[in-house]
Amino acid sequence: MTPVYNDSMEEMLLLIIDELRNPDVGILAQYPDTPDDILFSRLIDRLGKGRPDAQDYSKQVLLPYYQQVKASDPQRWQSWNIDAQLEKRLLSIMKIKPRRTASGVATITVITKPWRCASDCLYCPNDVRMPKSYLSDEPACQRAERNFFDPYLQVQARLRVLGRMGHLTDKIEIIVLGGSWCDYPREYQKWFIHELYRALNDGEAGWAEAQQRRQAYLDAGYANEQAEIVQRTQHMQDKVNDGELNYNQAIQKLYGDHEQGAAGALRGDSLALSGYQNNRDNWHEDCTEHSSLWLQRTAMDVLRQQQVKNETATHRMVGFTVETRPDLVNAHTLKLLREFGVTRLQIGIQSLDPQVLKLNRRTTTPQQICTAFALARSFGFKIHAHFMQNLYGSTFAADKNEYQHFMTDPAYLPDEVKLYPCSLVAGTGLCAHYADGSWQPYSEQELIELLAANTLNTPPFTRISRMIRDISSHDIIAGSKRTNLRQMVEQYIQNTDGAIGEIRHREVAKSEVIHDDLHLDVIRYETTVSTEYFLQWITAGDKIAGFLRLSLPLMTRDAYLPDDVQLPDLLNHAMIREVHVYGKVAAIDRVGESAQHFGLGRQLIEEACKIARAAGYAQINVISSVGTREYYRKLDFTDADLYQSRTL
Repeated sequence: MTPVYNDSMEEMLLLIIDELRNPDVGILAQYPDTPDDILFSRLIDRLGKGRPDAQDYSKQVLLPYYQQVKASDPQRWQSWNIDAQLEKRLLSIMKIKPRRTASGVATITVITKPWRCASDCLYCPNDVRMPKSYLSDEPACQRAERNFFDPYLQVQARLRVLGRMGHLTDKIEIIVLGGSWCDYPREYQKWFIHELYRALNDGEAGWAEAQQRRQAYLDAGYANEQAEIVQRTQHMQDKVNDGELNYNQAIQKLYGDHEQGAAGALRGDSLALSGYQNNRDNWHEDCTEHSSLWLQRTAMDVLRQQQVKNETATHRMVGFTVETRPDLVNAHTLKLLREFGVTRLQIGIQSLDPQVLKLNRRTTTPQQICTAFALARSFGFKIHAHFMQNLYGSTFAADKNEYQHFMTDPAYLPDEVKLYPCSLVAGTGLCAHYADGSWQPYSEQELIELLAANTLNTPPFTRISRMIRDISSHDIIAGSKRTNLRQMVEQYIQNTDGAIGEIRHREVAKSEVIHDDLHLDVIRYETTVSTEYFLQWITAGDKIAGFLRLSLPLMTRDAYLPDDVQLPDLLNHAMIREVHVYGKVAAIDRVGESAQHFGLGRQLIEEACKIARAAGYAQINVISSVGTREYYRKLDFTDADLYQSRTL
């Protein structure tokens, strides 16, 4: 597509380029230590001074303009005389939301369709437009709805947006959210994951198909505009909010009870309400070219073909997360998730107190939580737990003590945790308890003090990924609406001279890493099923540049597993559960300056092998993602069924 040229826009871009070309003079000489994300605004302030349209020169305008000219008018772009080094600097200062890839990978979150949930928790949102527990105003949910909850469209759209924001998308972490993954039909799971891999493999070349696919939905009568979907679903949402129906009943009435087929499978489109459900069979005969959309079936061998392609694709899946409940975690499920390429589980814990779980209609038990952790860790998965504060029936003191127990008991010790307070949302069972005064949210000061205590009780091998959900303030009837709650908690800790040890607070993120300033630190701790080693590269200031999780299975672990579980022999070996190096995203097979190009990951792996060998293990596995298989092959790991393995 030919860009619409704007002489003023090009003039400003060339002024910025000239400044970058001569950093020792001009504006840049005045700001030698200014971070790139701030430097852009400094340049615009100076170069745009006196221009009436200076406010129009934002990253969101200039970066897409630069990319468009380079792609569609190479002659004009060549006239700007930009070499590789200069372009790298230009893109660095124009990158939009640089923290999105500061952890080393670009994260893409996708949402599954609305579906029946086997649980009906008191606090859980019941938005009939969304999968259980999610709200339609959450950013990822809005994107999913606009894309018909189609995994291919969701990934394609995010790849395009991230590219236009100036982010590298060589390494992708996929996070699949939507209630409990294991509640979904097996055929849907296979189809969904196949489409994720295929979207990454197709990359930019898949955008044309994505547009055709989008049009196929629209031609079939599917809705993806908020106003129309609200019109189709509001009467059912009102019944849920008034207590006439529960979420599962509403979902069945809205979308039918089919596990395959257009009306039943693409739950988020509300197509059944448009009159399409009665004519779906006749319409299907005319749309065979898009039959995979409506049938949502994929053979496992076809899925594996896409996985093999992704091993060397431009956009490789280097991390893969799904979420589920403890009562759905078993050996059979975990084996299937490994076949899908999953490497991390988000597990909804919420509480360890059986009485609180019962009061909140949570269908899991503490024993199921312990078993889920033991199985997940034995299979090598990273464990990302959801833990809630201020639940109905709990107290400030109980919350504090329970979280400390969660972070010290060998049965738990999660690798990551979402630690957030309970919020009151319309249409939930908690509303009645708020109305009669039996549940009240903590005051802001109480909440900050509680979260501060919990943060200080979080060990250095655990990462607090979130302290608040992406729930819009207008959806919260009672509870914290602070989007900067984490910053408030950390400021409180700083003011009280506390020292935060959890991983996220210590990540180097966008900071420059000097290899000679790093040293290797090893933390050993025991769980019910393993001896764990957390190997971390840290700076003199205790910032973390990379880490590895090594798990050595205990001979006594069978006592903590269900009696009917027979683990594969491969799981008797040492297991590398995670390797992560921070810093700016490093392009695959290209030289860079980030922490990822110091060989920190390779050194961590070699050290883990030494520890395992010294402990008497003859073999070590790694729970590698599909997109990292090539990396591990270069380090002498060979493919071994569900894992990659190396002889010690």
